[in-house]
Formats: sequence, C-alpha cells, structure tokens
Amino acid sequence: MSGRDPDRRRALLDAADRVIMKEGPGVSMAAIAAEAGITKPILYRHFGDKHGLYQALADRHVRTVIAQLRPEFAATGADLRGRARAAIGVYLDLISANLNLYLFLFHRAGAEDSRIRSHMTSLVRSLGEELGGVLAAERVVPDPTRAQVLGHAFVGMVQTTGDWWLDHPEVDRDQVVEGLVDVIAGALSARRAGAARR
Repeated sequence: MSGRDPDRRRALLDAADRVIMKEGPGVSMAAIAAEAGITKPILYRHFGDKHGLYQALADRHVRTVIAQLRPEFAATGADLRGRARAAIGVYLDLISANLNLYLFLFHRAGAEDSRIRSHMTSLVRSLGEELGGVLAAERVVPDPTRAQVLGHAFVGMVQTTGDWWLDHPEVDRDQVVEGLVDVIAGALSARRAGAARR
C-alpha cells in the first residue's frame, strides 16, 4: 500500500472523522485504525506517524472552516454588522456541529504535539491576516498595520469566546453572536471617530 495514494488517505481520514465524532476527542489511534479496518502501523504508514495524521486532519477541517468564512469576509457591499454576524454565526455553527472534531484538533492534538499546536496557530493566524487585509482593502481601517492588529484581535476573540460558549451550552447562540458583533462594531466605530477628530 502506498502512503501517497490520495483516495486511500481520504478514506482513512473519513474513518478518523467518524470515530472521533462518535467516541470523542480522547479516541485512541487504535480505535481510528480499527474503524478503518487496518492496524495502527498501517495507519501510520499512510501519514508517517501520529503527527502526520493530526496534521492531515487539521488541514482538512481548519481549511474547511476558513473556506466557509471567506465568502462572509468578502461580501462587499453588505453592512459591517451583518457581515460580522454572518461570519461569527457560521463559525459557531461549525464548531458546535463538529464538537468532538474541534476538541480533538484544538485541544487534544495541540496538547500532545507542539508541532500541531504551532501548525494550528499558523492556520488561525492566516485567517487574522486575511481579515486584516479585507479591513485595509475596503478602507474600513485605512492603516494596514492597524487593520492587521484588529483582524487578529477579532479572530482571537471569536475563537476564545467560541471555546467558552462550547463549555456553556445554556447560553443562547444569538446572544453570543450579538455580543461579539457589538465589540467588533464598537472597535471599528471608535477607530472611525478617532480618525475623524484628527
């Protein structure tokens, strides 16, 4: 069996997704291999090692989240609050619908493997850079450096608040979304007001 066979790798990642969703973030590598109908050494042969499997899962899922957020960032012409509301809603819906996968990638894998923690951080950072680029390109925040600061701040705030919300399912999703939208809108209005006074 070749570790480079993309169809086989995809099938193995599908099996990993199924068992993580079913058994939770503490699932063993042996359980993932069993779900795929192979042994653990064969599973690792396809990905190099546990790190390789973690990275393949991270790339698959974090890139999916980014791909679904990108159209909300790029919805030019829509009002800022509406765009922020839509993007935050998409993010919260994705992490809550895929809770075990999210916990596996952002908590279990990152805690076990510093390279994965660094990889996940770089993927999240790329989202902050992209948002900062949108804020600057649309002149919402004309200063590119300031736009990057706010882009990263907004992404980090939403991610951290999303983590908190997953631990507090009694809190209404819309309340979380509106609270975050208020902070984003407030930061941008304060920025505009400051620029107007200069």
